[in-house]
This record gives sequence, C-alpha cells and structure tokens, in this order.
Amino acid sequence: MSDVAAIKNLVNKYNDLRQEVAKVIVGQDDVVNQILISIFSGGHALLIGVPGLAKTLMVNTISQALGLDFKRIQFTPDLMPSDILGSEILDENRNFKFIKGPIFANIILADEINRTPPKTQAALLEAMQERAVTVSGHHYKLDLPYFVLATQNPIEQEGTYPLPEAQLDRFMFAINLEYPSFAEEVQVVKATTSDHKPQVNSLFAAQEIIDFQQLIRRIPVADNVIEYAVTMVGKTRPNSGAASDLVKQYIDWGAGPRASQNLILAAKTHAAINGKYSPDIENVQAVATSILRHRMIKNYKAEAEGVTIEQIIKSLF
Repeated sequence: MSDVAAIKNLVNKYNDLRQEVAKVIVGQDDVVNQILISIFSGGHALLIGVPGLAKTLMVNTISQALGLDFKRIQFTPDLMPSDILGSEILDENRNFKFIKGPIFANIILADEINRTPPKTQAALLEAMQERAVTVSGHHYKLDLPYFVLATQNPIEQEGTYPLPEAQLDRFMFAINLEYPSFAEEVQVVKATTSDHKPQVNSLFAAQEIIDFQQLIRRIPVADNVIEYAVTMVGKTRPNSGAASDLVKQYIDWGAGPRASQNLILAAKTHAAINGKYSPDIENVQAVATSILRHRMIKNYKAEAEGVTIEQIIKSLF
C-alpha cells in the first residue's frame, strides 16, 4: 500500500476509533484526540485533572478499541520499584524465576503518579524512554507499541511528590481535563445509571499501530514548518534573544529540544488524521499548548499576577 493510500486508511480507521470511544466516553473530544495523537506519534501523555472525570475509563476504553493489552498501576506512597517492574522468586526447583510486573503491557495507566516517591517514579523512566526494563542485571524488552498514560491529581499537595522536570519532559503531552458541561453531565448520568453496557469493538492489531507510527515518521515536513517549531520553542527560553516580553517577565525556565521534536511529530500526526500529506504551521499551533504546558516553569510573579501558562504560549504564535 502506498503512503497516500495508507494515510486515507488511517483517516477512516481514526474516525471509526473516535466513534467507538464515544460509545462510552461522553464529550472530552479534545482530550481523546490528544491521547490518540500521542499514541500514533509513539509518545506518552500526562493527564491532569481532579478525581472522578473518567480518566481510567477513558484509557481503558481507548486500549480496548485499539486492541491493546492494558494495565493500571495505582501509585501510593509505599509502592516500591519492584512492585511495578516485577521481581525474581525461587521456584519449586530452587531456580530463580522472573515474575513480570504490571509495566509489561502495551498501555500503562500510571494513576496518581505524583503520590509515589521519586525512586518508584524513576522506575518508569527507562521503560518510557528505552521501551525496556533492567531487573537484577537482566534486560527485558517491552512489547511494542508501548504507551504510558499518567494521571496527576492537582488537588493533593500534602504528601505528594511532584514529577522532576527530566521526567515531565519525557511526556509528549500534558492534557488538562475540565469538568463536563451541563448537557454532557446529564448524558453521563443517564448512561451510567441504567443497565445498558456498551460493547467496545477492537479495531486495530498491535502491528497495525506500529505500521501507522512508522508511516507518520515518513511524512515529509517543509523546512519553514520545522524552523517555525524550533523558533517557537526558542522563544520560551527567557535568556534567549528571541524571548517575548511575557516570557522574560514570567518564565524561569523554557522548553528544551525535545519540545521541538515533539511539536513536529505531533503536527505530522495531526495533519495525517485530518487527511493532509504534510503538516503546516496551523498543525504545529494546534498541538503546541499541550506540548509546551509542562515544559515551561512560571516564576512567583506569574503566580501572583494570575498569568496562565496558556496565555504565555498563545503569545508565542
């Protein structure tokens, strides 16, 4: 199949996938879109929202529709790295045998990742970056596609461990979940208090998703679009000459080169799912907020004056 035909096929399958997810998830179109863009781009996503907004249900539904193996890890302050990676035990023949932990799946939901200590958070790092884990000196490859979706509860500050910047940078998207509208909440209550259980069909095979990820990497990008993305990321750095007044005033640290890479990858995916054969500046802008949101650190002045990170990102366009 030619790449042009493959993109048409991706558009059709993507629309079917959205309809399948919509059987269970009411509204949240932007959130579902961004999660799917990060999956097809081969990235990870961080979901930020208060409890009870169906984050777990959303990830579970998406993994069912994608035909992928799904595991949920509930992070707690006493969780150890071996609890998620797995550990070696002595079997009945007195040989060491490795029992795989929940990290061995295609889609991992790392629930409330900010409630676990840095040692356990760091156990995810190698898996996210290398798609492999090392336990007791043995190197284990993870099955592809591999995707970590972490949720972070913004309410609990007491006794939580904010993710370090190096690990935040590993997430392609930081996606904010808002409360549903009145009409959506009415629909949610109707759907969840009846005995009707919607059946989610599996539309993809794992290899098919890997093929689409490779197809997206083959999409050509014009030099001016790459330069636009790199310039935008350069503007987030307060010490650079290109930084805007807003950035110089309100930002302590800007985004690194991984932001530029992710902007282009996500723009390619955004273009492909909309039937375009190459991304343009509009595609970069469409994904910029969620890619830059967690990579820029506001200073106390921004907090005091109520300047949001979204306002600062919009000023970069």
